[in-house]
Amino acid sequence: MNNNHKIGLTALTALVFSSMVGAGIFSLPQNMAEVAGVDAIILGWVITGTGILLLAGCFLHLSRLVPELDGGIYTYARAGFGDTPGFLSAWGYWLCATIGVVSYLVVAFAAIGSLTDTQNFVLFGDGNTLPAFAGESMILWIVHFLILRGVKQAALINLLATLAKSLPLIIFIGCAWWYFDPAKFTFDQTGQALNTPFIDQVKNTMLITLWVFTGVEGAIILSERAKNRHDIGKATCLGVIFALILYIAISLLSLGVMNRAEVASLPNPSMSGIMAFMTGVGGKILISIGLIISVLASYLSWIIYSAEVPCTAAEYGAFPKRFSKKNENGTSPAALMMTSLTVQICLFMVMFTGKGYNTLVLISTSMILVPYFLVAAFLVKLSFRIKTSLSVKSIGTGACLYGLWLIYAAGLDTLLLSAILYVPGLILFFYTQKSQHPETVKT
Repeated sequence: MNNNHKIGLTALTALVFSSMVGAGIFSLPQNMAEVAGVDAIILGWVITGTGILLLAGCFLHLSRLVPELDGGIYTYARAGFGDTPGFLSAWGYWLCATIGVVSYLVVAFAAIGSLTDTQNFVLFGDGNTLPAFAGESMILWIVHFLILRGVKQAALINLLATLAKSLPLIIFIGCAWWYFDPAKFTFDQTGQALNTPFIDQVKNTMLITLWVFTGVEGAIILSERAKNRHDIGKATCLGVIFALILYIAISLLSLGVMNRAEVASLPNPSMSGIMAFMTGVGGKILISIGLIISVLASYLSWIIYSAEVPCTAAEYGAFPKRFSKKNENGTSPAALMMTSLTVQICLFMVMFTGKGYNTLVLISTSMILVPYFLVAAFLVKLSFRIKTSLSVKSIGTGACLYGLWLIYAAGLDTLLLSAILYVPGLILFFYTQKSQHPETVKT
C-alpha cells in the first residue's frame, strides 16, 4: 500500500480511543448505578481494568511476535485454531461493529431529540422516528462515500472529532470533582437497597464495562495501514489507559455529586442530567453536543473497522473474494457496501420495531465475547509453542481467564442470542468454501 495512505501513531491512538469512548460513556453513570453499589462498581472496574489491560497486552505482544498477521481479530483466530474458528471470530466481530454503529446513529439522534423535542412535539424521539431514520440514513451514506475516498482521510477527521469530544468530558470531570460530596459517595456504599448479592452486582457491571471498551483492537484491525508496526501496540495501550482513566473518573465522581439511587433514576444520557444538576441548562446542552460529536466520531471509527474485517478475511478465502478487492485509496468497496447496507436495514428495523440503544448494545456486546477470547487463547498457544518469557505467558493466561469470566457473567440468554446470530455466518462461510477452488485461497 502507498505510504501516503498509511496512518501514524497519533491517528491510530485517536482511532482506538474514539472507538472506545463513544455513546457508552455518556450513559455510564446511570448504567452502573442501576445495577451495583459503590463497592461493587469499584471491584468491577478493578476486574475490568486488569482484564482490558491484559487484552491490550495480548494485542501488543501478538503484533510483535507475528507481525506478518495483519488484521488481528480474524488472522489470530485462524492462525491459532483453523479456518472455521477464524471465520467465526471475523463474523462475530463484524456483527458487533456493524450493530454497534447502528446504536451510535440512534443515540446521536436521541440526543438531538432531547434538545429539540417537547411533550407536544416529538421529532427525533429516541432515535427511532421517521425523521431520525432519514437523518441517520443521510449520515450513513455521507460516511460511506467519505471512506471510499480513503481511510487516512477518514482517520484525520476522526482525530479532529476526538479532540473536540474530549473537551466536554474533561469539563464534566472538573465540575464533578468540585461538587463531589463524600457523604453522598458513601451512602448505601454496599448497594443494600438493590437487594442483589454483591457478586451478582459485580457480574451485572461486566457487559456494561465490556461494551465501553470494545474498540481496544482498533489499531490491530488497521495494522496493515500503520506507518510503523511498533505504533500498533503503543496506540492500543495508550488508548486503553486514556479511556480507563475517563471511565473510572466519570462513573465514580458522579456518585459523589448525586447518590446512587438518584443517578440510577436519571434518563440517559445520564451525564446530561448530572451536569444540569451541577451547572444548569447550559451544562446539559454542552454534554448533549459532546455526545453528538462523540458518537459520530466513534461511528466513523467503527465503520472503518466493519469494512476492514471482511476484506482481510476474504484475502484468506473466508469471505467471497470480491470483498478483498480494493480501490485506489485502499478501501474495499464490496465490504464497505455490505456493511452500509446492513446498517441501513438495521435502521429500518429500529424504526419499524421502536427498539432503541440498550437493545442494540446487548446484541452488539454478545458478539464480541468469542473474538476476544480467541485472541487471548492464541497468545497462550503461541507463547508455549515458541517458548516466550513467563510474563507473556502470564498476560495471555490472565486475558483468557478474563474472557471466561465475561462469558460466565454474560449469562445463558446472552450466549444463546450470540449463537443464533452466528448461524447465518456459518452458512456464508460454507458456501464460500464450497464455491472457491483450494488453490485460490491464500495460505
